[in-house]
Amino acid sequence: MTMAESEPMCPERLLMEHVTSRWGTLALIALLDRPHRFSELRREIGSVSEKMLAQTLRTLERDGLVHRDAKPVIPPRVDYSLTGLGREAAEQVRDLARWTERRLAAVERARGAYDADRA
Repeated sequence: MTMAESEPMCPERLLMEHVTSRWGTLALIALLDRPHRFSELRREIGSVSEKMLAQTLRTLERDGLVHRDAKPVIPPRVDYSLTGLGREAAEQVRDLARWTERRLAAVERARGAYDADRA
């Protein structure tokens, strides 16, 4: 194990990883619209396992970005919503997602030119 592998990740990088992870980004963006129950959120995100979504939501909750509201009813009801901090983060990643949608054609042209130069 190298020195870098044994050292913990710096806090800023770790938080960025949580916010910009595949499922973290999609969960944050989905929660911008409204609170969701777990199953609703899973359907909206699509192709995420229950285990991975649960882990992602726990991480975002621990970071203070997501609020988990468990209601003492039968059957149990748990709603997830954004905190103020979470809303800030979600707006940032949503803007990045919108940018990627707008600029994808330009990126694909750049990739094609790059690949052609190397062929």
